[in-house]
Amino acid sequence: VQLQAFGGGLVEPGGSLRLSCTASGLNLNYYAIGWFRQAPGKEREGVSCINSSDESTYYADSMKGRFTVSRDNAKNTVYLQMNSLKPEDTAVYYCATGFHCEETFVEWGQGTLVTVSS
Repeated sequence: VQLQAFGGGLVEPGGSLRLSCTASGLNLNYYAIGWFRQAPGKEREGVSCINSSDESTYYADSMKGRFTVSRDNAKNTVYLQMNSLKPEDTAVYYCATGFHCEETFVEWGQGTLVTVSS
């Protein structure tokens, strides 16, 4: 199983990026997908999550209204649309699978670096 986040890059403050999470050898449709990030020198923190059964979503307070998580089951992909990006959003972003957003995540993918800077 290979789970991977991609789509990161350099963006100016106020800009947008869309991250994607895909997997080979794993049907993401059956899993909750969480997005996490880790900034240099800081602990990993939860960003957002989307459940499988009802596609209910969760967001960390600082991301509400700016980030949107969604899934395209036909493409076996989960997206994180990030708008109004701030320098403090700079981090490596990871996706992970679990059985529910409120439970432990079991499979972690390689991250993608997002840098917000002018």
